[in-house]
Parts: sequence; C-alpha cells; structure tokens
Amino acid sequence: MKETDLFKITDRDHALFEAGIKLGALYHQFTGSPISLASIPSMEKAIQESILAQPFVERISVEIDQEKVAADINEIFMYTELKGSMLNVSAVIRFNTVRAFVSLKMNDELKYPLMQIDKIEEGV
Repeated sequence: MKETDLFKITDRDHALFEAGIKLGALYHQFTGSPISLASIPSMEKAIQESILAQPFVERISVEIDQEKVAADINEIFMYTELKGSMLNVSAVIRFNTVRAFVSLKMNDELKYPLMQIDKIEEGV
C-alpha cells in the first residue's frame, strides 16, 4: 500500500460521513421539540422533509413512538418534548457509487437511542 492510499478519501467515506451528519442534525435539531399525540404525523413529516432537503439523501423514514409519547404527556398541558427514545428512523444516503443504510432507534440493552450503520452497498 502506498502512503498516498492511506489518505485517499473514498465514496464510502463520504457516504458514511454524510449519513452521520444527517442523523446527528436530525437528532439535535428536533429533540426537545414540543409534541402531542395529535402532532405526531406532522412532526414525522416535518423531520422527513427537513432531512430530504439535504444533499445525498435518497430516502428517509421517521416514526415517532405514539405509546412513548402518550406515557410522557403532561396531563395538564397535553404535550411533552420529543426525546431520542421516541424516534425510529431509517435513511439511505448515496454518494456516487455507495449507498449507506443507517438508522436511529432505541437500543433497549444500552438504554440509549443509538445511531448505527445497518448496511453498505458499493458499486451502485
């Protein structure tokens, strides 16, 4: 391996970098947002459209766990804050010849909303 190969940035590198940016932006932009049971569909749509507006996003699916929202609702004001544990997101990011399939979902074992790489397709 040549020394210059060590510093070569590949389409795979770019795809994974972009995927991390998308999930990180989604998480930090939307957690803490006020949400009610009635606003779940519009919040899911707003999150999806926000991320789809960014470059390299082929598709994204956002689901907010209605049961977790209901369990956290303030009964006086009838809303709560969106938490990472309420999100179930999957996305496909494409950079040139590489597709990165990524997700954000609650990891019950770790008790933490985890972002992860689910699959990589190269040569697409």
